[in-house]
Amino acid sequence: MDMKRNVWIYGGVLGSILCINMIWMVQLMFANPDFRGNEILGYAAMVLVFSLVFFGIKNYRQKLPDQKITFGRAFRMGLYITLVASTMYVVVWLFYYYLFVPDFLDQYIPIALNQVDPADLPAKTQQMEQFREMYKNPLFVILITFSEVLPVGLLVTLVSALVLRRG
Repeated sequence: MDMKRNVWIYGGVLGSILCINMIWMVQLMFANPDFRGNEILGYAAMVLVFSLVFFGIKNYRQKLPDQKITFGRAFRMGLYITLVASTMYVVVWLFYYYLFVPDFLDQYIPIALNQVDPADLPAKTQQMEQFREMYKNPLFVILITFSEVLPVGLLVTLVSALVLRRG
């Protein structure tokens, strides 16, 4: 299996699972105003799903002569898989947000404020209103959405490349 095919297969599967998880988590939030703990669950699920990067690199390594791969090549493979999956996540969020849940922030902000210590409430309220204003810019939405998944994918990619390197 060549590198491009491996990237598209593993990145596509990973991205699809991330997107399904994201939609599920948003629906949980809309169904359950007591959203406490769901963010932790969401990131834990993301780490678990990103373990597919490990298997994508491992699958590619097994197809190489002598099953040897350098750290750089393993990292690049994982990076490409992560970029495909993260881009899918961002594109699906953009469509989902603008077409199906344009009131997402109206639901999310009260939940976030409800979890804040009363002494910190004025500052957090101001911060959330600034966030709401920035979220009106699609470029900000893209950047903030990438920042949700890309760091997790990069961390898993780094660990996977370190574990799987042989050469």
